[in-house]
Amino acid sequence: MCTEVVVFPPYPFLGSVVEDLADVGIGVGAQSVFAEAESGAFTGAVSTAMVESMGCEYVLCGHSERRTVFKDDDAAVNKKVLRVYEDGLKPVLCIGETKEEYEAGLCEDVCKVQLAKDLAGVSKEQAMDLVIAYEPVWAIGTGLVCPSDVAQSVHKTVRAFLAELYDQAVADAVRIQYGGSVTPESVDELMSMPDIDGCLVGGASLVAEKFARICNYVRA
Repeated sequence: MCTEVVVFPPYPFLGSVVEDLADVGIGVGAQSVFAEAESGAFTGAVSTAMVESMGCEYVLCGHSERRTVFKDDDAAVNKKVLRVYEDGLKPVLCIGETKEEYEAGLCEDVCKVQLAKDLAGVSKEQAMDLVIAYEPVWAIGTGLVCPSDVAQSVHKTVRAFLAELYDQAVADAVRIQYGGSVTPESVDELMSMPDIDGCLVGGASLVAEKFARICNYVRA
């Protein structure tokens, strides 16, 4: 069974979700934030101060849809990560390769490049509170499945690279989650892998029974 659950509702529902979950031990995070200054002429943007005031502790940074649909590159993701840290929140950094990169055997290289760029300027002390979500883009909403042993291999590589960027203490402290179309049918095997510390759940979280089953996975 998982030890922490955090949900990431769309902005308009943050207040009501925080209120509804106040006494049940489930945290709330923001799906994204604007990385620039806290105040100014940024109509339509949402700052870290705004989501923190609503009760958020975590912020997704570099989610696959932000990268592919909204064209957030690694420089933009890095700005977001640094802003989240600066304002006292915790980033959930999403990394992962496309189908073309996966088929070309570039999965681990892509993840390393994204980590190096997205964590530029992040100190060892800050990195101790980091959460990473490995999202194979090709396995999200496509019907394709990332085998658990492949996911484990990537997670192991990510952890080893964190040790290179920082040290082994950071690598051991960082939670590395899997986020490629997690289902009730796949969660037990995924969570049996030694370097998979949790799951970033997408569509299955919209069905109460499925989400509850994932949260109450059975560790082998």
